[in-house]
Amino acid sequence: MLRSLYDWTMAKAAHPHAVWWLAMFSFVEASFFPIPPHPLLGLMCLAEPKKAVKFAAIATFASVLGGLLGYAIGWGLYDTVGTQLLGWLGMTESFPVAACYLREYGAEIIMIKGATPIPFKLLTITAGFIHMALVPFILASIVSRSISFMIVGVLFRLFGASIKRFIDEYLGTATAIFLALVVGGFLAITLLGGGGEQTRERCAVAAAASAG
Repeated sequence: MLRSLYDWTMAKAAHPHAVWWLAMFSFVEASFFPIPPHPLLGLMCLAEPKKAVKFAAIATFASVLGGLLGYAIGWGLYDTVGTQLLGWLGMTESFPVAACYLREYGAEIIMIKGATPIPFKLLTITAGFIHMALVPFILASIVSRSISFMIVGVLFRLFGASIKRFIDEYLGTATAIFLALVVGGFLAITLLGGGGEQTRERCAVAAAASAG
């Protein structure tokens, strides 16, 4: 299913309304869709390099809006929609770890997220669940999403089709590694943010409890 979803998503790069598809995928990926919009963004940047910044800005704006949907799911629908979504995405065990780190670091973890393998949708749903303050959540999301999409646009502009070939060939493996590194991403947040040993221990306990 992952491969078919990826192929279907990538096919939209040649669609006459590719910009709208990019916006839609950026929106839904921030709350529940498993395929990131970055490969689609990259292809569009390759086709029209002069519009790369525009495409990245559209993806950023739509993703922040989608993050608000994820926040709303966590805030008011976690016991019904949220738990099912996290289970479908394979992130159930990561949720208590995310909640632990978000309570400890707040907006900081979302801003630094762009340099880690933590799925944005996990953070948006979790932020809503813990009732994180909305304004810091939005501002941090803008910073994180801007960095994430601008980097992709530049990479595809510099390295072109070689990145797409890598994604095409190793999508399944890359996705598995991506999910396996989620907890490692939270450790990176701790190190980058100067977190102490107590935080790591508390969140390690949360991880162990979810696994047990």
